[in-house]
Amino acid sequence: MKKLIMVKYGEIALKKQNRSYFINALTKNIKNALRDFDQVVCNQIQGRIVVENIEESDEIAVLDRLKKVFGIVSLTRAFEVDPNMETIKETALQIMKEKHHVTFKTEARRSDKSFPFTSPEIAKSVGAFVLIHTDDITVDVHHPDITLNIEIRKKAYIYYENIPCEAGMPIGVSGRGCLLLSGGIDSPVAGFMIARRGMKIEACHFHSYPYTSLEAKEKVIEIAQKLKEYNQGIQLHSISLTKIQEEILLKCDESYLTVILRRFMFRCAERLSEARGLQALITGESLGQVASQTIESITCTNDSVALPVLRPLIGMDKNEIVRHALHIDTYEISIQPFEDCCTIFLPKHPQIKPTLEKVIAQESKLDIEKLIEDAMTTLETIRL
Repeated sequence: MKKLIMVKYGEIALKKQNRSYFINALTKNIKNALRDFDQVVCNQIQGRIVVENIEESDEIAVLDRLKKVFGIVSLTRAFEVDPNMETIKETALQIMKEKHHVTFKTEARRSDKSFPFTSPEIAKSVGAFVLIHTDDITVDVHHPDITLNIEIRKKAYIYYENIPCEAGMPIGVSGRGCLLLSGGIDSPVAGFMIARRGMKIEACHFHSYPYTSLEAKEKVIEIAQKLKEYNQGIQLHSISLTKIQEEILLKCDESYLTVILRRFMFRCAERLSEARGLQALITGESLGQVASQTIESITCTNDSVALPVLRPLIGMDKNEIVRHALHIDTYEISIQPFEDCCTIFLPKHPQIKPTLEKVIAQESKLDIEKLIEDAMTTLETIRL
């Protein structure tokens, strides 16, 4: 009898001819997530992935790592035994003898059709054996406390628990994107959500030192540390917008500061993306939340770049976003009171319905290309 963790996947099982590509990507990501555990082995079996050779002292840590691997719907501790009915029944009894005053039912799935019992026969036989040999366990086929599962493949697998995970798609199967990562609540959630759809992200943070503090920079690094757990590692790029902000304030109508600054952010992020082979920009914008997130402002910022701009939070309200931030453990970091470049020099009356024509007229007062080139010379990268 061998104890292991069985990995269940959902959406990727529906990919038909491309299924093996997605399963191989998920297997690769699992191995990467568990690379610190030298003895652990990850193998594919029919319709499942199994993680074996786990030291008892490492089991909780292994489960915690696996819970953050996108593409996994659920995990279960399982016992692998020879596909022999007597062995299966004895293993099921051993599992259930550790439970007291609970109800249960058995379910069976026979993928190996050479096994001499049908799925209903397996379930009935195992359930009866457990019931006969225990004193304080009863059957409830409708609302059981425990569902004892038996799967017959080349080996037999017996398990009963279901540990929910993040689901989604394996990191890397949906290309690579550039997340505009501020120190706020929204952008980390946007990164999490787009990574959950299989896009490997790199983060681009804009600062305005010395107007923004070194503590604000450290705060963003902390957030990136949280995101790396879901993203199979992350690269954090930082770019200074100090000169750009000073020039906008000096030469442009103050009410256009926010939208013009956003256009410069997008342009710099696009330059970075071109150099890094990234295929989209990702932002934490939610429609109508602030002046820079009205449909007019979004239209003006989109015009500044050719890359697609993905906005996973566009239809969410703040309460929904906060719930996600709490889930990924970035909320308490994000609310630390260190200003970022978007919150300094805020105009008293920002344009909430800017027109592209007027924005371009204001930008014509600036040497756009020179400002972008100078900003890109401040690029710093941290690999996490």
